[in-house]
Amino acid sequence: MLQRQTDDVDRHVAQIAEEFRAGFEAVARIDRPAVALFGSARLPRTDRWCTLAAEVATGFARDGFAVVTGGGPGVMEAANRGAQQAGGLSVGFNIKLPNEQASNAYLDISHTFRHFYARKTMFVKATEGFVVFPGGFGTLDELFESLTLIQTGKIRHFPVVLFGRAYWDPMLRWIDGTLLAEGMISPDDLRLLTVTDDPVEAVHGVVDRYRRERAHES
Repeated sequence: MLQRQTDDVDRHVAQIAEEFRAGFEAVARIDRPAVALFGSARLPRTDRWCTLAAEVATGFARDGFAVVTGGGPGVMEAANRGAQQAGGLSVGFNIKLPNEQASNAYLDISHTFRHFYARKTMFVKATEGFVVFPGGFGTLDELFESLTLIQTGKIRHFPVVLFGRAYWDPMLRWIDGTLLAEGMISPDDLRLLTVTDDPVEAVHGVVDRYRRERAHES
């Protein structure tokens, strides 16, 4: 019985290690700076957030950035389409789910993960910033994961841009009026986020920071 349990543990560890290895290999195929765009998978192509996500992704592509998404429909598909049609590199890191999320048709590099933690690692590893469009629990998970990693110094402080002020304002008021007011976060933590409704500002919030850092390093 004990040997069987040990074998199961070893097999599971090997599977996780293989998933990380394959993920890092996928990241290594991205030959330029990249940005991650997150947002709802449930929105139709005609939704305004999808239209704006495609516009933002086009802007990044024209500035020489790859666009990385979760590889699915909705905002993700719009962003991948915008990047690819602008001649940029379009990347999708998908995830196997009980209700299968099919990869969209606008991916130059595609990889599907079994575990969220491996997938999240690759989003951070591959990109120079996050732009977060309106979405649900999955989008919020990616948002707060990035903020926690930055806040705790586990990753470098890269830009996290919330797109859609009216959508995010209730959450931001709660963060300011409850979390900050009750001492759950510090005033500096509020500066981890920027908010915009302007596609150009969203792009430059990441691109300009990246270029300043590269210039400083040289």
